[in-house]
Amino acid sequence: MAMEKFRSHYRAVLDEIRKGGLWKEEKPLLGPQGARATVEPAAGGAGRSVLNFCANNYLGLANHPRVIEAAREAMGRYGFGMASVRFICGTQDLHRRLEARLSRFLGTEDTILYSSCFDANGGLFETLLGEEDAVISDALNHASIIDGIRLSKARRRVYAHSDMEDLDRGLIECAGERVRLVATDGAFSMHGDVARLAEICRLAGRHGALVMVDDSHATGVLGPGGRGTPAAAGVAAEVDLITSTLGKALGGATGGFTSGRAELIALLRQRSRPYLFSNSVAPPVAAAAIAALDILEEEPERLSRLTENARHFRRRMQESGFTIAPGEHPIVPILIGDEKATVGMAARVREEGIYAVGFTYPVVPRGQARIRVQLSSEHTAEEIERAVGAFVRARG
Repeated sequence: MAMEKFRSHYRAVLDEIRKGGLWKEEKPLLGPQGARATVEPAAGGAGRSVLNFCANNYLGLANHPRVIEAAREAMGRYGFGMASVRFICGTQDLHRRLEARLSRFLGTEDTILYSSCFDANGGLFETLLGEEDAVISDALNHASIIDGIRLSKARRRVYAHSDMEDLDRGLIECAGERVRLVATDGAFSMHGDVARLAEICRLAGRHGALVMVDDSHATGVLGPGGRGTPAAAGVAAEVDLITSTLGKALGGATGGFTSGRAELIALLRQRSRPYLFSNSVAPPVAAAAIAALDILEEEPERLSRLTENARHFRRRMQESGFTIAPGEHPIVPILIGDEKATVGMAARVREEGIYAVGFTYPVVPRGQARIRVQLSSEHTAEEIERAVGAFVRARG
């Protein structure tokens, strides 16, 4: 009887999600991730080829032959998985090589690997900050930063998105705390805008605060050589901690990391719970990430194409009368607002062979629904024009 009561409650919650137009449908791909993909048709049968405009595969490396071969070779030499955490018997020379490679790429003192960037953020704040400390966080930071801060006992102050005056006020309000840490996304995943890092670092320097940047959507995407938002803003030496992912531009698999000051990374190795209690990054993933970094440095034209593709799509969508969030990032949010209208337009765009997804609450606040388009270096100019045309027809 009690179990039926619980099940009835959760069925009612699910019904409300459906009625509100907020239901998130998983759509299986029938092959590898790429700028072009094969999706499973709704009624079964043969797969349908679509142009993929919603992946984090910014540099087209998720299915790159060198990345796949590096993973295959690593599996043969190192095995499939570690079946251990790092400090027991889960550290191979491969993990150390990747950590050193990431440190060289970003110009930091040390790097620590995690199962994901969500875990990197989840294990950062409670490890480095205590009751005597404070964290000042951008209002639109990723959910992993928000959750990570919740795990900490530090004082919390949220500043209005990219509002430097409010950040200054927050730093002043927390002036009595032992350590003050400013936390921000580098590139904001739902908006495609970029943190004002030069100003953030200037304020942090004035107030004697640390700066932490989640650069998941900027590593391999923005800045000189794809070295992210700190490099793009010219403040790489002033940012104390960078968290990021291997699961987007750098091969698109899984895994994350924190990179920065040696003392901070050393403390994370000793005390960070997601690091201490989660399996090591799988050897094929680590090897593939090294290969992805090699390709990024050897083929800078990938980053150039990505930048040009983003500019092309943004320009054409604005010319076509769509409201998009301003910026230069290959994340291009098409702002609609109404949840049902957003889901409906995304469905019509997919019928045109353009794979795009509507984002609704709780991924974005209620009333701010949008279709997030993401460009890849592998999209052609013709494919971008096809996507713009599909959106125009779907709008009606």
